[in-house]
Amino acid sequence: MSKCFSITESRNWCLRSTFSKSGLRSTVTDLQDGTIMHCWVPKTRKESKPDLLLIHGFGTNAMWQWSELIPHLAPHFNIYLPDLVFFGNSYTTRPERTESFQAQCVMRVMEAQSVRRLSLVGLSYGGFVGYSMAAQFREVVEKVVICCAGVCLEEKDLREGMFRVSDVEEAANILVPQTPDKLRELMRFAFLKPPTGLPSCLLNDFIDEMCTEYVEEKKDLLRSIARERKLSDVPKIPQPTLIIWGDYDQIFPVELGHRLKRHLGENAQLVVIKNASHGFVIEKPKEFYKHLKSFLTDFQPPSISPKTNDHK
Repeated sequence: MSKCFSITESRNWCLRSTFSKSGLRSTVTDLQDGTIMHCWVPKTRKESKPDLLLIHGFGTNAMWQWSELIPHLAPHFNIYLPDLVFFGNSYTTRPERTESFQAQCVMRVMEAQSVRRLSLVGLSYGGFVGYSMAAQFREVVEKVVICCAGVCLEEKDLREGMFRVSDVEEAANILVPQTPDKLRELMRFAFLKPPTGLPSCLLNDFIDEMCTEYVEEKKDLLRSIARERKLSDVPKIPQPTLIIWGDYDQIFPVELGHRLKRHLGENAQLVVIKNASHGFVIEKPKEFYKHLKSFLTDFQPPSISPKTNDHK
């Protein structure tokens, strides 16, 4: 028997309405290589505003992860919110699963929108993609914000016990939840004070609507970021970089934020949000927005020499 009402789909409808009222429209770009990319873009791009790219992480799609910030950012920026490959309405028939491939797909969408200079914010997995974009497309990416993304993790960190999970497969089963218990476990990892008492029917509704497509492909994305990863192979991006972390992050421990700061040196600043976990965008939205706006609007970066070939 098919269900007649979905709370998750109702929220999707509300978010689409909110995005439209904030001056955004839904677009689909065919990259002509078996890849289709969905992206929210400005209905009317204003030359007086800087261009800002927001890259979501695992769990849902661009709408769900950035909805709290859109009303605050829209007056100041031309905002672009892509669904990464295998999320939302984006997908590919190609075999690539690396963050480098994701970065190239997003950049091709930006090129299709005639965006020549941009700043970006990458959240969790989106931080891996954003960092790769900054490394590959230095003449385009102006400022970088990396939010709780373990860009500097090494494969050996899993074996040496840095994480609450023992291996990538266990992490994948949590980050791509297929049962209410796994979704509850994900919320316990993501939030300092996770919601309690949620009925299984509500969680099943969310899973059915948001988590059942491209399950193995999403797990492959996770496997790819850890496979043979070494800090020595991570390029040092030249752009001014703001690193933001929650001090109780259980998915990517805050030590990885300090590691990234050391890796980038004086070119980066690290902000640790107190009493927050991996989901600080939801837990501490005002504090997050304060740091974000200060860095993106007040900080003036030095000019960067065009260079595109210093990446993995």
